[in-house]
Amino acid sequence: WIKREKKKNKMSKELKEKVLEFISKSETTTSEKVQEGLEFKTHQEAVGILNSLAYLELITLKKQNYEKITLSDNAMITLKLGVLPEIYVYELVPEGGISLDDIKVALAKKLEEKNMENEADRVMKIAFGQLRSYVKNANKFLTRLEGVEAKDEVTPILKKIQENPIEHGLDKKQVTTMKKRRLINVSKVTYYAIEKTKDFQTTVPDEGAVDLTMEMLADGSWKTSKFKKMNVKTDGKGVVGGYLHPLLKVREEFKRVFVELGFQEMKTNRFVESSFWNFDALYQPQQHPARDAHDTFFMKEPQFCREIPQEYMERVKKTHEQGGYGSIGYRYSWDINEAKKNILRTHTTAVSSKLLRQLAVELEQMKNEKEFKPRKFFSIDRVFRNETMDKTHLCEFHQMEGMVIDRNLSLGDMIGLFSDFFERIGITQLRFKPAFNPYTEPSMEIFGFHPQLKKWTEIGNSGMFRPEMLEPMGLPKDITVLAWGLGLERPTMILYNIDNIQKLVGSTVPLKDTRSNPIVNLSKKK
Repeated sequence: WIKREKKKNKMSKELKEKVLEFISKSETTTSEKVQEGLEFKTHQEAVGILNSLAYLELITLKKQNYEKITLSDNAMITLKLGVLPEIYVYELVPEGGISLDDIKVALAKKLEEKNMENEADRVMKIAFGQLRSYVKNANKFLTRLEGVEAKDEVTPILKKIQENPIEHGLDKKQVTTMKKRRLINVSKVTYYAIEKTKDFQTTVPDEGAVDLTMEMLADGSWKTSKFKKMNVKTDGKGVVGGYLHPLLKVREEFKRVFVELGFQEMKTNRFVESSFWNFDALYQPQQHPARDAHDTFFMKEPQFCREIPQEYMERVKKTHEQGGYGSIGYRYSWDINEAKKNILRTHTTAVSSKLLRQLAVELEQMKNEKEFKPRKFFSIDRVFRNETMDKTHLCEFHQMEGMVIDRNLSLGDMIGLFSDFFERIGITQLRFKPAFNPYTEPSMEIFGFHPQLKKWTEIGNSGMFRPEMLEPMGLPKDITVLAWGLGLERPTMILYNIDNIQKLVGSTVPLKDTRSNPIVNLSKKK
């Protein structure tokens, strides 16, 4: 490695001295002349060497700009013709007129004299846009306009540009006209004017050692060694690494709010769930429309789950068929095969139902019911629904869910809890609307006032889990569960001002947006 670096440094020094030798031959020069004279592959390569010489204070560089004009393909055809294409075609129109087909034939024949017969269609296409200034086209028959003299003031200018694309002498009006006619391309060129300093010389001075090596430390030579100057003002190398997606940023912020309120996160790492835990345990009937294939993704393999707790399953079946706990049930024949079908979970409430059953089992094992402690849980994870995709809907999205378990909770407790939760995420104006859910009663839709849109927007759904869901699990009658859920994508789109969900999720999302999107602080988003 040391040998390779020495060889590299030697070659670099030789190249720098070549550049210095070139600069010494004239009083003033430019980076473009250095590139051309020493045959650098790119202008940037020449500028890199010049910057290193400027750092050594042998030269100074002054940034300059100019507009460079290059001729387009249309202009090159004009120069070949020696006149503008429309005038070239106009001169082929006789006094009595000529049909469009005949003019094309005449043009192709005329172009043979210049060995341009293959360019006939191109010449006609360029000429046709400007030809109306000289001829009248009626039913594809061309006749000369009276009192019109064909003058060509453009071709001489094109010749001037061809001779000197920099010092062409064109004014702004001429440049604008040429650009409109697609005869020229204008580009901004940056270069550097080079001036010699009082310390200029054609040899590169010894810059000193670049690195402090182990050998220098061992033999003590670092004490007398000369080291290369370090430029502490230069920009550091850009840091490249992983970046959090906007959804993850907002998820972390919601998670912080839940933790502040004393909630514990549920394990949600199972995307595939049985219909029993996703629907039946929630007292959702098997003929409910949400359980149809057009709303739910059913698994082909494995099609069915392995097992369901037998005793608990019998209580759920009885509740569906005959009722109980203050209900008459749905009065249908409950099918275990339907309950065992595997699906991609449609909501994280499937996780909540399992957790509640587990808590009921633990409570049954307690000798003293007074040992029960109120609990708070939350989850934020992906769910799946067989929906038509549009700018606000996808087949998979993230659901946030909160759940509070305590004795004798009321509707007032639920409204107070929601007010506290949503205030912490910057939503202070709330409205509640009665709603229906198969597994909650009472149920409420939650609306928040959107200050930018200046309207009330649905932000979540909520309710108190029904006795027909909780009591078959084994939970005592006086234990109440408050629950609510909302999507993650909608608040993220509002916070980041995104109008189409495909700009938030998918293969077309620019990575630069992920890198540059700011962190969101929900508590300050009023």
